[in-house]
Amino acid sequence: MTAADSESESSHTGLPPGRRVGLWLIGGRGAISTCLVYGLRGLVDGLLEPTGLATSTAPFEGLDLAEFGNLVLGGCEVRRGTLDRAARELVRQRILDPSLVAATATEAAAYDARLAPGLLDGPDVGMADLDPESARLGGAAPREQIAAIVSQLEAFRAQQQLDRVVVVNLASTEAWRDPDPAWADLPALQRALDAGEAQPASMVYAIAAFEAGCPYVNFTPSIGASTPALRQLALEHGQPHCGNDGKTGETLVKTALAPMFAHRALKVLAWQGYNMLGNRDGEVLSDPLHRRAKIANKDEVLRQLIGHPELHTHVGIDYVPSLSDWKTAWDLVHFEGFLGTRMTLQFTWAGCDSALAAPLVLDLVRLADLAASRGESGVMEHTAGYFKSPLGGGSHDFHLQYHRLLTYAAECRVRS
Repeated sequence: MTAADSESESSHTGLPPGRRVGLWLIGGRGAISTCLVYGLRGLVDGLLEPTGLATSTAPFEGLDLAEFGNLVLGGCEVRRGTLDRAARELVRQRILDPSLVAATATEAAAYDARLAPGLLDGPDVGMADLDPESARLGGAAPREQIAAIVSQLEAFRAQQQLDRVVVVNLASTEAWRDPDPAWADLPALQRALDAGEAQPASMVYAIAAFEAGCPYVNFTPSIGASTPALRQLALEHGQPHCGNDGKTGETLVKTALAPMFAHRALKVLAWQGYNMLGNRDGEVLSDPLHRRAKIANKDEVLRQLIGHPELHTHVGIDYVPSLSDWKTAWDLVHFEGFLGTRMTLQFTWAGCDSALAAPLVLDLVRLADLAASRGESGVMEHTAGYFKSPLGGGSHDFHLQYHRLLTYAAECRVRS
């Protein structure tokens, strides 16, 4: 569809002029996706303010960002169920307003009907409420898996008359895997795929996204497009991508607070963290291999920002079913000041991860679409502040990361 065709289509549908951008949500009935579906419709209908959306603030005015009204939702899910059931649970947990759910029910039902069977990650066989087709696809050869996902993406793009589709991984954390030699470069990975060697679902989704001409956002701690082979594939297909592991709560506080100790030359001796969470993510993280993948990202930031060889860090995660989508994190910072005096700082973060994450996903989709529209490819280094383990590297200091994003926005404005 050309720009002229897109504007003509918009005039007939009541949509604002500009690109029609699809969001393909992996984990389409999860808590984050559910908040995003109802939240986006609330933004479009003027029922909600864009709270939590950096791309709606003054520094991003004038950029060629996709309009909220031109974002079209689709995706996939490995579990059976309905979005309405997921929404009712979030209403019960005081996360979604029942009036918002009622007002956007028609659009939410249309999205739910568009969801396709997802790809079950191999180690998760045996989970409850699985879609049989997702289980079958999870056991298929990797080339068949890739072809199936590419077909889903192309069908979504054609049926919804989209200019671009951005694939967003919002699935639960995959089990830890040791690095595979096949991930070292693209030829090695292609040989492994041809040989039928199973790959993590997050990687398969990334491969399919790039082959279908779609940017990829990995909001999970899973491997995704982080390997050298996948980074090469993104460049080969000219697609931007970013990740890993959305930074919404405790780690966000750490990356904002830890630089203070370093800048004041205070010696942090210990930073002990303890997390309690419910919902599907909490249940998945109760498994040691899944928890290992998550904790690796949460612990890394302090070592880089503080750097004292004596520093002790620890992050614990416990599953508390009754908390549902509410997460509580308690942190103890033990530090030493002048005269060797030892002191402590303690803080408690109690928040709803999904309500914090949903606007970040919208930001990242708009930024990924902007990057693709500008012909950029490879890692979106300017999005580092959105992730616990950013692919672009650099400092974990949130303030420096945000400055990096503002610099990118300013450069886009100059070059437009």
